[in-house]
Amino acid sequence: MASGGNPIFNGKSFRGATQAPPVPHNPYAQNPYGQNPYGQNAYGQNPYGQFGQAAPQPNMTPEQLQQMYSQPAAGPADTGRMTFDDVIMKTVACLVVLVLGAAVTLFVAPALSTVLMVVGALGGFVLALVNTFKKQPSPALILAYAGLEGLFLGGLTRVLDGLYPGVGLQAVIGTLAVFGVTLLLFKSGKVRATPKAMRFFMIATIGYAVFALINMVMMWTGAVQEPFGLRTSVEIFGIPLGVLIGLLAIGLAAFSLIMDFTSIEEGVRAGAPERYSWTAAFGLTVTLVWLYVEIIRLLSILRGDD
Repeated sequence: MASGGNPIFNGKSFRGATQAPPVPHNPYAQNPYGQNPYGQNAYGQNPYGQFGQAAPQPNMTPEQLQQMYSQPAAGPADTGRMTFDDVIMKTVACLVVLVLGAAVTLFVAPALSTVLMVVGALGGFVLALVNTFKKQPSPALILAYAGLEGLFLGGLTRVLDGLYPGVGLQAVIGTLAVFGVTLLLFKSGKVRATPKAMRFFMIATIGYAVFALINMVMMWTGAVQEPFGLRTSVEIFGIPLGVLIGLLAIGLAAFSLIMDFTSIEEGVRAGAPERYSWTAAFGLTVTLVWLYVEIIRLLSILRGDD
């Protein structure tokens, strides 16, 4: 994929990937050396066997030969290359599994929902690392990741929606809105993952990760008693720190979508193998999960400050 794309793609998705076979050319076309295409090639191989196409039979009529070679050239899907349709379908599959996982924790008993949420959070984190560093994409592991994240998001939504009714639906709408706007901006060419923007993204993401780690440790040790830790216990000009941090995180997640789209576009253009559409779907799912978590947390902080 693109060298400046989503870290998930850079870290794993196209390591060792080779471009899919090219579309076969018309053997009647004049080659650079003026050699008969039906003659013996340098390796003694049938040039048609390479593409799984039968050689013309000696008793075929000229009309049959002309019909055979006037057929449309094979498209990306026919030659085993990744297409945008592949990415869309596999991303939809991941999101369907995620929604099913969320439905489980939304409708089971509260105590079991909490257990499943913790299992989903830990299991999803582990599988995210496995899928990120695995050289070849594994559909089963990617779908398993989506299911575990569904358990986590369902449990989180159940807890926060119980405290602030309606916040779950608002977060879903907000996530879809950010995704749609980001896609439109990318398609229009107004927003691109430039090297300068990538450097800012990496610096800001590292800073955000450090803050999140410190906040989590302080909450676990009881250093802060607020539900969201430093996000709500610290205010800047009367604004909870979590609101400012949340807006930054949502911006980072939105830019991560831009990097996903860039990586997918370049992968399709480069003729990447079809199996890497699972990598693209995984990257999009990870980013959408991150975006949803940040939006529902920001909305909860704002509701709690009312």
